[in-house]
Amino acid sequence: MKKTSLCLILFIFSFASVYSQSNKRFIRGVWIATVANIDWPTQKGLSSEDQKQEMINLLDNVKAYNMNTVIFQIRPTADAFYKSRFEPYSHWLTGLQGQDPGYDPLQFTIDECHKRGLNIHVWLNPYRINNDTVGYNTYAKDHIINKHPEWVINYGKAKYFNPGLDEVRQFTCNVVKDIVSNYDIDAIHMDDYFYPYKIAGQEFPDSITFAKHSRGFKDIGDWRRNNVNLIIKEINETIKSIKPWVEFGISPFAIWRNKTEDPRGSDTKAMTNYDGLYADILLWQEKGWIDYVLPQLYFNIGYKIADYAILADWWSKYNYGANVYAGLAPYRVSKSAKQKEWHNSKELIRQIKRNMSDPNIKGEVYFSAKSLFDKPEVKLENQLTKKEYKYLCISPENNRIKRIEPENPQDVSIQMIDDRNISLKWQRGKDAKRFVIYKFKKNKPVNKDNPESIIAVTGLTELVIPCKNKKDLEKYRYGITSLSPSHSESSIVFFN
Repeated sequence: MKKTSLCLILFIFSFASVYSQSNKRFIRGVWIATVANIDWPTQKGLSSEDQKQEMINLLDNVKAYNMNTVIFQIRPTADAFYKSRFEPYSHWLTGLQGQDPGYDPLQFTIDECHKRGLNIHVWLNPYRINNDTVGYNTYAKDHIINKHPEWVINYGKAKYFNPGLDEVRQFTCNVVKDIVSNYDIDAIHMDDYFYPYKIAGQEFPDSITFAKHSRGFKDIGDWRRNNVNLIIKEINETIKSIKPWVEFGISPFAIWRNKTEDPRGSDTKAMTNYDGLYADILLWQEKGWIDYVLPQLYFNIGYKIADYAILADWWSKYNYGANVYAGLAPYRVSKSAKQKEWHNSKELIRQIKRNMSDPNIKGEVYFSAKSLFDKPEVKLENQLTKKEYKYLCISPENNRIKRIEPENPQDVSIQMIDDRNISLKWQRGKDAKRFVIYKFKKNKPVNKDNPESIIAVTGLTELVIPCKNKKDLEKYRYGITSLSPSHSESSIVFFN
């Protein structure tokens, strides 16, 4: 090997190491799935207090892992985990669609995230009305299926809104508008369920709609993609017309297109978003209709038909200015998994390290909370908090949303309340949503870009932190910054 090549490799390795160690802007998140009671609540019909306690336990786990984001599913099947003007409360809450659970689950979750300084993205499904018409087919009287049965298509065992109808897009945008207007959220999030995954031998029954509302398209595949393009564009416009700092993110299936189908495609050999789900993710990124993309990279490194490493590199390359995060799959970890790579959680660590070495991949999100926190084979808390997630981090900024500069924290004060605890208090300045607390040694330069200095992130205006003894205030300086709704950070203010 030539000396120049060796030097280049060492430089790249050095850069990757520095990047992974010094970057304090990183998404570390988890999906909280409510459909079929996957993650929360763990069963239908729990009391409101039990539901609240389960959510508190989940969010405490998020904090214990030094993570900063939850993606909370609030509209799994044209129903609601919040006070909706358009759709009934979900039967996954109480066992009966439309029954009031006695509190607002979304507002409760937002409040608890705020206390912990967590970002909350709310996860909606645009088209699915029911995931199993056999298992559950009782709808509330005011459900949209009873008001507008002409909007509904049956496919397999499930029911869907007809994506080809203008009325469906308008209704979906009204749902989004209702949420963004009434809740203090960080993002609207949608996953990979646009047109449903294909069922062998069954064509999605929208040929009549295509004939009536073709909008000039000759090919039904192009028409279907245009249907989804329109709803993505209009949802983005809806969000930005109300709160231009709220992000719109998509979590697509791992593959846009294969290289054999398109020269821009990835070197993979599997089903695709473009041809299978009629979701042209790259177009949405090129047009600026989405703010982040979070592909579900649920394959191991080296998997022949869909290699994690190949796909991560591909999404990193084709980002078009959108923030890129990686979806990871703790649910795959099992001693009985077909691929030996998934027999333990080492594969996840390999993927995390790979993400941290790529400047274009700004974090990862795990599917899902139950698998990450409760699966015996996955248990990663000790590993992550000692190494990869040793230091706290905050959400990356996003160039596609309106930037808001927060005012500095006001009237800061510090006080020893006993030999082992320090009390910090401050007042909220304008446009301050969260706060970052720093701790610096007095004899060393202040560098707030080093995540080692972050000791807490909170949405509250007071905090008690532990210390070794009363001499702590002689050795260290404590500082605080504000974070705005766009994740912009103020200058640092020191506690005196």
